[in-house]
Amino acid sequence: MVCDILIQANTILTQDPQRTVLENAGVAITGDTITAVGPWENLSRRYTAGQTLNLNHAMVMPGLINAHTHAAMSLLRGVADDLPLMEWLTKHIFPVEKHLSPEIVELGAMLACAEMTRLGTTSFCDMYLIEDATYRAVDRAGLRVLGGEGIFMFPSPAYADTERGFDLVRELHERWKDHPRIRQAVMPHAVYTTTPEILRRCLALSQELNMPLHIHLAETVTETEQCLAATGLRPVQYVHELGLLTPKTTIAHGVDLTEAEIDLLAGTGTVVAHNPESNMKLASGIANVPYMLQRGVPVSLGTDGAASNNALNMFTEMTSCALLHKVRCMDPTCAPAQAVLDMATLGGSRTMCMPDIGYIAPGMRADMVALDLRAPNLQPLHNPVSHVVYAATGAEVCMSMVGGEVLYNDGAFLKIDYPSLLKEVSALRSWVREKLS
Repeated sequence: MVCDILIQANTILTQDPQRTVLENAGVAITGDTITAVGPWENLSRRYTAGQTLNLNHAMVMPGLINAHTHAAMSLLRGVADDLPLMEWLTKHIFPVEKHLSPEIVELGAMLACAEMTRLGTTSFCDMYLIEDATYRAVDRAGLRVLGGEGIFMFPSPAYADTERGFDLVRELHERWKDHPRIRQAVMPHAVYTTTPEILRRCLALSQELNMPLHIHLAETVTETEQCLAATGLRPVQYVHELGLLTPKTTIAHGVDLTEAEIDLLAGTGTVVAHNPESNMKLASGIANVPYMLQRGVPVSLGTDGAASNNALNMFTEMTSCALLHKVRCMDPTCAPAQAVLDMATLGGSRTMCMPDIGYIAPGMRADMVALDLRAPNLQPLHNPVSHVVYAATGAEVCMSMVGGEVLYNDGAFLKIDYPSLLKEVSALRSWVREKLS
């Protein structure tokens, strides 16, 4: 049999339904799809490949899925640290963002794509402004994205009024709907930046265009207090009464939730995108993820934007997630490594509404990364899942692939002109400083 690529690996961490781990194994890829996985001895006899990748020194695993971020905010990394969420947003971030241009957003998104590619993320869910520019960056960089133009009740750099914002969502859908790696969602920003009518229209539009829906929700106690004052309801109940909680909806953060609200999320099949490092940095609180998992809430994992994390590193995010919940619950069993890895892969596929990513098996998209097992922190390899969650830092990534195309290999970006990107980013520092002054 003929395939396009054969990968030989020391170890394959499949994340398939059986959570199979294979040693001295291989993956056959045809086009953008995995056609076979199994012992190398068998695959090497069955398949003839146009290209063979020898990763005998590496562990191959599914590419990580960043379930909530704002890619272009990488340009604002470190400009407003150590502040609470609402002060950070209203006094520092929003004032800079009102000056954004398509060129600046594309540059920031490209920097984010380089960071994620280098650190083992192959797909991400992105809500931002002038999202068309982010799509252009993704198209060039080779990653996979579920994106959406943030919908607000006030003007944004992308539109003069909310009505134009809805038109823009339709236009972007028409422009990018046939792209193999770019999909869209309807993304109302939050309950405090929208109205009931806007949220109803967002739901209707997502149903009309068969798009997922993604919204910041229950991120802080302050948000809850504002929602109660404005509507008489807590955020989850408020959006539930508007019909927004469905299996195609992801709420980002879900920090200030009661157990009854978590049960409601479980009953509606709503996904929660957990962002532990951003929530810690902004002192937003700690989401009750152990109870969510216990009750069957689908949970994914995200970094949030680089301005509030300050990295787009899903390996360190997994470590933080696992350790945070153990100490919060004073229970070392409450956030096991396998559950956290599931959040960063299988949970991410739920947020993306893409069942064909998140694990390695025939018929799945060939989105994979490899970790160099020669790194001292990954030796000896007693437990691959443990190493991925507790020991890996992302620096061990030696190969990243999306849809059968290698994007990064042994220190080299194959789609991104990284030296030129660095020069452009450096030149933009003065612009950011000027807007902050």
